[in-house]
Amino acid sequence: MQAFVKSKRAPGGELQSVPDPRPGPNDVVVRVKAASVCGTDVHIWEWNRWAEHRVHRIPMILGHELSGEVVELGSAVRALEVGDHVSAETHIVDGTCYQCRTGRMHICENVQVFGVDRDGVFAEKAVLPELNAWKNDPKLDPALASIQEPLGNAVHCILPEDNVEDLAGKDVLVTGCGPIGLLAIPVAKTLGAARVVATEVNPLRISLAKKMGADVVFDPSEKGRDIAREVRDFLGGHGVDVALEMSGHPSSLRLVFDALRPGGRVSLLGLFSTEVPLDLDDGVIFKAARIHGIFGRRMFETWFTVKGLLAQPSFREKMYQIITHKVPIAELPRAMELIESLQAAKVSLTPKW
Repeated sequence: MQAFVKSKRAPGGELQSVPDPRPGPNDVVVRVKAASVCGTDVHIWEWNRWAEHRVHRIPMILGHELSGEVVELGSAVRALEVGDHVSAETHIVDGTCYQCRTGRMHICENVQVFGVDRDGVFAEKAVLPELNAWKNDPKLDPALASIQEPLGNAVHCILPEDNVEDLAGKDVLVTGCGPIGLLAIPVAKTLGAARVVATEVNPLRISLAKKMGADVVFDPSEKGRDIAREVRDFLGGHGVDVALEMSGHPSSLRLVFDALRPGGRVSLLGLFSTEVPLDLDDGVIFKAARIHGIFGRRMFETWFTVKGLLAQPSFREKMYQIITHKVPIAELPRAMELIESLQAAKVSLTPKW
């Protein structure tokens, strides 16, 4: 089969012919119907400092966000059938560590990730453990089905613990409107947020944030602006109830705590390339702030929430606006160029070879 492979510890990747995958007893083989490019894929493509330290398996098929059709079953598979339409929960867990056995599989001590620790999905076919194959409604557009994984990240940011926090009537701040930040905006609004305030510097993403439902978008790159004060002024003098940090930029980390109201909650998803200072006294302790680090999705509570959101036609229409480009998987370098040049938000990859 054809696949895009990271063959060297250097920037880029190559289209190669590789052996067809074979399932283990608890695996399924999936014919890829759609895939999508994640920020992690871009890091590995560029081979930046994070990738150099995190990726150990080379050569490796790239990619982890997909939807596809089951075409082969392992001998022990019971819950799936050939012809089922599935997406991938990309965190592969051992099922035996303390975290897995206490309902926290998403932070498994021995987690592996498709396209990072083992072969990924930018290929004609991919192998998934049965546990990781999320069964979809066959009527769901494969392009939408493939972005359920990052949509799950957005949901997990908003509902980090057992989906128990009521968002109705709350004010939400989203710092950084990359794909997951953009996805978080309609999720927050659909779950009842009163107002969503966002920050972003890229004109395309500013426009998309407004289309997603952001009430106002501030550009923190404009000199002389005190964004935290402007956020509070927009909200009538008080801070936000919930702040979602998606950018990984040091100034945004300071902003979320400056703009947070006492007793508010912060979810941190963006990755920081260096150590960043934080005023713990005024930003956290005296505000009694609650802080959640976000990694992946809650397995599998988050997926059920995503399924409910995508059942709403109006929500699906919002999701379509996130996908700004569709590119054949065989033209992955063009997809990466669109993302790196900030011309694209989410790029959907089609199985054309």
